[in-house]
Order: sequence, then C-alpha cells, then structure tokens
Amino acid sequence: MHLTKKEKDLLQGSEGKGIQRAMEILSALGEIYAAEKLIPVESVQVSGVSFKNLGDAGLEFLKDWAETGVKARVKAFLNPAGMDLRDWRRLGFPEEFAVKQLRIIDNLKRMDLELTCTCTPYLAGNKPRLGEHIAWSESSAVSYANSVLGARTNRESGISALSSALTGLTPEYGFHLDMNRKADYVVDVSSSLKSASDYSALGYMVGKRVGGGIPYFRGLSNPSADELKSLGAAMAASGSVAMYHVENVTPEANPDSIKKDAPVLEINDLAKGYSELNSKTRVIDLVSIGCPHASMEELQEIASLLEGERVNTTLWITTSRYVKQKAEDSGLLDRIQGSGAVVVSDTCMVVAPVEDLGFKSMATNSGKMAFYVPSHCGLKVRFGSLRQCINSALTGRWEP
Repeated sequence: MHLTKKEKDLLQGSEGKGIQRAMEILSALGEIYAAEKLIPVESVQVSGVSFKNLGDAGLEFLKDWAETGVKARVKAFLNPAGMDLRDWRRLGFPEEFAVKQLRIIDNLKRMDLELTCTCTPYLAGNKPRLGEHIAWSESSAVSYANSVLGARTNRESGISALSSALTGLTPEYGFHLDMNRKADYVVDVSSSLKSASDYSALGYMVGKRVGGGIPYFRGLSNPSADELKSLGAAMAASGSVAMYHVENVTPEANPDSIKKDAPVLEINDLAKGYSELNSKTRVIDLVSIGCPHASMEELQEIASLLEGERVNTTLWITTSRYVKQKAEDSGLLDRIQGSGAVVVSDTCMVVAPVEDLGFKSMATNSGKMAFYVPSHCGLKVRFGSLRQCINSALTGRWEP
C-alpha cells in the first residue's frame, strides 16, 4: 500500500503514540485487503461502545489509548451505549454496570469523539452526501449509508472506525470502489409489503439467502425511509449485507449496477420470515420499539396509537438524544410518555443488559432485534407490526 510522506511520518510516530497506533491498525487493514492507498473520510461512526460488548479488557484498551492524548480529527459519532446515559437509575440499570459504562464514555470523550450514541447518525445531524467517503461501523447504519444515501463505507470494526476518527483516513478497498458496489443477486418481490415489520421480515429472509452479497430489489413500491432502514437492518443481522439496491428508489440502482451472472431470487410470501422470528410466548414483559433508533415519523405514529391509552407493561421507545429533543420541543414526547411509555436515549436493547432488569419476554417490530435478542439477552420474542406491539403494551399479552 502506498503511503504519502506525511502518512509514513505518522506511522513512525511523528505525532505521538496514539496516532501511530491508529496508523498501524489502518495500514495493517489496508495490507490485508490489498488497498492501494489511504483516503480521507468526512465522518466516522464508532461501534463497541456498550460495556456489555467491550467488557473490562475493552475498557482498559480505550483508557490506554485515551491517555496518549490523541484527539479525533473528523466528525465522529458513537454507536448506542449499554444504557441511557442520563436516566439509567430511573430505568433500573445496575450501578456496577453504569459506572463502567460511564468510564467508557469518558475515555471516548477524552479523545474528542462526539457523545451522540445512536445507530442512526443520519437522523442526528450526520447525514453524508452521495459519493462521500466515510468510515462507519454499525451494521444498519453502514447499510443505510451505502444504499439509501449513496455514501461509501465498509462495515468497519470499532477499532478501525476509531482509528479513522483519530487520523481522518481509511484504506481504499471494498465499498469505496465502484467495482464492488454492483449487485450479486436480483430479488423479485411479489408479496405486498405494508409496514416496517414486513420490510424487516423480507430483509431477514433475503439476508439468510445472500449472506454478504449485494441484493437488487425489484417490485418494492415506494418504500419509506423507515421501511428501508428496517429492510437493511434485518439483512445485516441475518446475513452480513452492507449494501443493497432498490429499483427506482436508491440512488445507484440501475441496470448497470447488476452483475451479468446475478441469480434471481423470488419472494412471494413473508410467512417464513415472521414464523422464524417468533417464539410462542403470549405474556409480554417488555415492548421495545426503535431498532434501529426511531425517527420523528415513527414517534408520531406511536403517539397516535397511544392517544388516550395507558400501557399495562413496560414500553420503551429507543431513539437518539437528538431526535428525543426534537420530540420534546414539538410536544410529541409528552404525548407518548403521558401513556406511561418511556422514550429512552443513547442505547438499544440489543446492547443493553436487559437480562439483568428482570424481563423474560419482549415484543418488537424490528427484525434485527427479534433476531439478536434471544441469543444476546435470553428473552423470548414476539415479532410483528407496530400496531400489534402497541396493543401488547396496552394488554401485556401478544395477540395474533
């Protein structure tokens, strides 16, 4: 890999051990993937923020890096932490967990990363432009950036993304190159999709079949941004899809973006997706909406469904603090929380220690959450539409 003189100097430690460590990581990554050079990035999103994922070893690693005095050189957001950073006590998170989670945040703050903990940075003031090179790491954010926004990023690890934040650089390989952004599969959808959960079920089914490939969807009728967000998140969970195209919708979708030998998959029924993401539990302890983090449009829909109602089980809606503030300013937050529901910031139930909070079962409209929670948190899951989930919050039971 060719390095400029400036980059070689950084690799030799000209600006300290912190930058040198970041350059060593990026250089090794570039060599592994045969990148020709490093390129500048406009923004970064760093995963590996929750103490549940990092543990004590990860905390010490970040502490050692922060103590070198290194600082971020580009806009750098964080992935969700393991708890709401302000309201963790009220929500019942264990203090032992909270202390270590806050130490992680403090070390990231010392490196001048922005303390915006969200899996939807594009809804929180960090929306890259078409063709812009970035270094993001959360799977659904990577999918949305590549596919819906037409930005360019690989699915970075937390360490490589942090290295990019500290240097402003990333190796030029993978999705940064035109030749790697073409579809490996064509997916013809004849089933009628009516909700974000339908798009989640579709994404789950397609992700299982294409693995890390790039699907090109035909037959989707004007999906909303939230539906595309759900589609990509589910594919990234059941497979490792980091980019997709939707005919007449996404910016790079055209006949030339399909490989000549791409096989055609046909989806005419979503029943298998719903079936495989559902357990048989009927009692619901927790209803969780907002994976990926909820948008203002989703909060408005939730507020309408909760109008004049009172929840009878725990209902948490997770979103970025940026969107939560907008909801508060507009009066939307009071409408939602007046029902007894809680809008939670900074975290996601996939990376939170929900197994320590007494919950045994969960209802969600997110295919990604329904896929991960049984193995990550040990909860039984019901997966369905937003209306079904809200009804479960009102009754404490799951109805078909």
